[in-house]
Amino acid sequence: MKILVTGGAGFIASQIADAFIDEGHEVVILDDLSTGFEENVNPKAKFVRLRINDHDVSSLFEKEKFDVVNHHAAQMDVRKSVADPLFDANTNILGTINLLQNSVKFGVKKFLFSSTGGAVYGEQEYFPADENHPTHPVSPYGITKLCVEKYLFYYGGEYNLNYTVLRYANIYGPRQNPFGEAGVVAIFCTKLLKGEQPIINGTGKQTRDYVFVQDVVKANLLILSDDKSDIYNIGTGNETNVNELFSFLKDIVNNECEEKHGPAPAGEQMRSVISSEKFFNNFNWRPSTKLKDGLKETVKYFKDKFSL
Repeated sequence: MKILVTGGAGFIASQIADAFIDEGHEVVILDDLSTGFEENVNPKAKFVRLRINDHDVSSLFEKEKFDVVNHHAAQMDVRKSVADPLFDANTNILGTINLLQNSVKFGVKKFLFSSTGGAVYGEQEYFPADENHPTHPVSPYGITKLCVEKYLFYYGGEYNLNYTVLRYANIYGPRQNPFGEAGVVAIFCTKLLKGEQPIINGTGKQTRDYVFVQDVVKANLLILSDDKSDIYNIGTGNETNVNELFSFLKDIVNNECEEKHGPAPAGEQMRSVISSEKFFNNFNWRPSTKLKDGLKETVKYFKDKFSL
């Protein structure tokens, strides 16, 4: 198949693109490099530097005749979405509609969308949240992801576009960007390795469901063969608070620095953990990487990358 991977120079999608190529698929990567890195782009992929909002996207679809769109390009920083909701919506909603319009126009057979299993649910009513949990996002980022899910339902009904939504938990692992505001594992890893003081936002008692990136890659491979439109959570079902995460990483790095806390950011949930039973029942998938093993692999990546 010929697959368009948007955001394919980024942390998650670059590794999905690698796996597609390893499986023998032809891959085109679209990325504007605003947060991704060209060094992540597989040399066997065709790379196009372009924003998903651009009119030139239509020419790309017309030329390449994609079978599948794997859509990961996004403004993914919750705090940035709070500070600039207009920018967030312009990228995440209007950019995706641009892709959907061209998918329908040029005969794309399947559209895979990376949503968020934390931010679309908001402050949870029960734990872990399944796909039927009420959706009450507390940030513009979560709102835009949920909005795109509704657009996919529309395009599925109106144009018979096959789609799959994967609602990710908090993904971590090699290639995560340690220099932004998102990605606490990568940020803590690099600061601890460099002997700098990480800052824990708020009390550090806020919990997340941390899933290793290669487990997410496997989920994306499995979904390629599915011909039914649906929504699935991708997570571990286990909660870890930020203080615990800091402690795990500190022990792995062998750094003696103490916890230091800063102000709690706006628009951030206190508890987030999701159930992936539905995806397991349909595709026999469960995350196979234990948190401490994934953290060790992530630390090793950053240690090698920065020669620390």
